[in-house]
Amino acid sequence: MTENTEYKRLNPKCRIAMYIGYAVMLAILAIGEFATLALFGKDLPSWTWIICVAIFAACLVYAVIAPIIFYRRYRYIITSDKVDVRRGIIIVRHTVVPIERIHQVEVVSGPINNMLGLADVNITTAGGIATIEYLEKDVADTVAEELNKVVEKILKDRKKND
Repeated sequence: MTENTEYKRLNPKCRIAMYIGYAVMLAILAIGEFATLALFGKDLPSWTWIICVAIFAACLVYAVIAPIIFYRRYRYIITSDKVDVRRGIIIVRHTVVPIERIHQVEVVSGPINNMLGLADVNITTAGGIATIEYLEKDVADTVAEELNKVVEKILKDRKKND
């Protein structure tokens, strides 16, 4: 693996994927809220409608702003000894995974990402899963291949030393 000293940014298509995902969630929220109000609205106080509309409006604002903030903050770097991911919207997470701790690497692409040619790389360790999100499919495949090669090399070296 070549030594890389600069953090990489995401493809701008990730914002489209996030907007589609949030639109689906908002549609489900709207259907749930308004179905509940339609069924039980007569028995609920009038301020319940105001609260439901306020919750929906807050979620709508979040859905519009979140992809922009996520895109600006998200960065990752893969070096010969670690995978470092910085991400977040409200809470910023900084995840560092030592290469030697990696157990499994897989490429995952849901329906929205698949439609846009994007994929995530899930890196499994004994402590959990770290994810590099919204990579172009070919980049995700390359990252997974390179990480798997490094892990295989570490395992072979350990076997030789045992």
